Amino acid sequence: MVAKVKMIDRLIGWLNQLLVIDFFLVLLSFFWLAIAAFGRFVGLPLGLDLWYYLWQPVFTPAIGIVIAGTLLSGLFSWIANAIKTN
Repeated sequence: MVAKVKMIDRLIGWLNQLLVIDFFLVLLSFFWLAIAAFGRFVGLPLGLDLWYYLWQPVFTPAIGIVIAGTLLSGLFSWIANAIKTN
């Protein structure tokens, strides 16, 4: 039983590290979008076309990973707490 808890805790740790990295990727992409949209408004080419090009293959899956990973992390934490209390 203790080995299961340690394995789940290790899995939660790895998942949380992945989520932090992915969250900062999503946050960076949002700031890039805001700056590039402002640049388009004032007439400066700040990479909005490149951002649009990367939206489907990079940013959409990254947002999905953040959402799914957050749900999985909560589920694993709930399972680990249930195992510890029993």
